[in-house]
Amino acid sequence: MSPTVQAYFDPATSTVSYLVSDPATRAAVIVDPVADFEPKGARLSHGSADAILAAVDAQGLDLKYVLETHAHADHLSAADYIRRRTGAQIVVGARITEVQKQFAPLFEADDVTTDGAVFDRLLAEGDSLALGELEVRVLHTPGHTPACVTYLIGDAAFVGDTLFMPDYGTARADFPGGDAATLYRSTRKILALPPQTRIFIGHDYLPANRTDYRWESTVAAQRESNIHVHDGVTEAEFVALRNARDATLAPPTLILPSLQVNIRAGALPPPSPGGRVFLRLPVTQADAD
Repeated sequence: MSPTVQAYFDPATSTVSYLVSDPATRAAVIVDPVADFEPKGARLSHGSADAILAAVDAQGLDLKYVLETHAHADHLSAADYIRRRTGAQIVVGARITEVQKQFAPLFEADDVTTDGAVFDRLLAEGDSLALGELEVRVLHTPGHTPACVTYLIGDAAFVGDTLFMPDYGTARADFPGGDAATLYRSTRKILALPPQTRIFIGHDYLPANRTDYRWESTVAAQRESNIHVHDGVTEAEFVALRNARDATLAPPTLILPSLQVNIRAGALPPPSPGGRVFLRLPVTQADAD
């Protein structure tokens, strides 16, 4: 069966969020919603999430879940905002606990328990959720982060950052807990799905020879022409390519604001005694004695 998939592209972070619904029952989920954060003024708003929620209302959809493919390092999640607005449960991969244990100490986030309890559902390989007459099934696809999952809904796979469009390749694997060999095996797991499976990606960064943003391909197209993991690329070849490319990449602009919010399921840190909310920027003193 085919779900109805509506994509929402955020140009500020090159992120694609999805509103996915069962045509028969109108049960719906939102995948990887983005909060609008302007870092120079530290201004947070939710126009992007509100646009998706307006579509939910206009189409009479019954929003059940917010599905997070992983703890994003390039944008703040709007998952908690949507949960507070609608009551939808936040779902994430069960190994989010490893990410919390990695980053909560970095930000001295004493309010964050590292058991994943701030999320509503922790799902592992083979788990599933009902979505009307459809089903949300989970593949554990780590490598970019330990907690990355792919959500299978009917003939559609929502792969987060594991795969990009064929002309862009795959996600980086140099974040804490990332691993290029693990990422390769995860891509092969996705590419073992039926050839007609629709692949919906989490970001599109324009390659040099393309000017239009895209976010949908197929297993067949990825296997034929993904520049990093097309059929015939060995694990060793991929690891060498991925590690070499990652060595040239700068950290994402919003990595520090994003991670301290996203390990909280998109919630902000608790306010200070004065009532203000602060995000922390741990400083690395590269030239310290």
